[in-house]
Amino acid sequence: MSNRPGGTGATGTVPRARTEESTGSPRSLVTDKGTTTIEDGVVAKISGLAAREVSGVYAMGGGAARALGSMRNIVGGDPSLTQGVSVEVGERQAAVDLDLVAEYGTAIPELAAAVRRNVIGAVERMCGLEVTEVNIRVDDVHLPGQDRDRDRDRGRDRDGERAQDGQRRDTEQEPRVR
Repeated sequence: MSNRPGGTGATGTVPRARTEESTGSPRSLVTDKGTTTIEDGVVAKISGLAAREVSGVYAMGGGAARALGSMRNIVGGDPSLTQGVSVEVGERQAAVDLDLVAEYGTAIPELAAAVRRNVIGAVERMCGLEVTEVNIRVDDVHLPGQDRDRDRDRGRDRDGERAQDGQRRDTEQEPRVR
């Protein structure tokens, strides 16, 4: 079942979804012809993507979740889009909790407001659910150069490739004294 109105409106445009009390409107989640149920995972994925779109969000999830995500990336797994996202979804409403890492220099209250706006807009537009709250916990601040230092410590070059025989592959080699 879809929230899209059948055959009306311009081609290629998706109307903003709204929940309505059993009015039979083609846009409502609960109609005389059936009910549309949106799973928690769908709302979590949309929320995670919307939060990551905001400039100043470096990563999602607390320390342990980010460490597990790093291990998953090392072994070739796909990054989790719901990392750092927890949701509660009802028939007409949703609440979202986000754990994120801010980039150094970003004003955290402004970042939180921008993330909140983006998540609420995305969930309400795509799911038709009223977002009652978006709680944001900033777990860490990412410092400039932090990844470069970590990659160097792991024996990776600037492109993220593993250096041969444990040697650094930097194009700028340190001069040797003979």
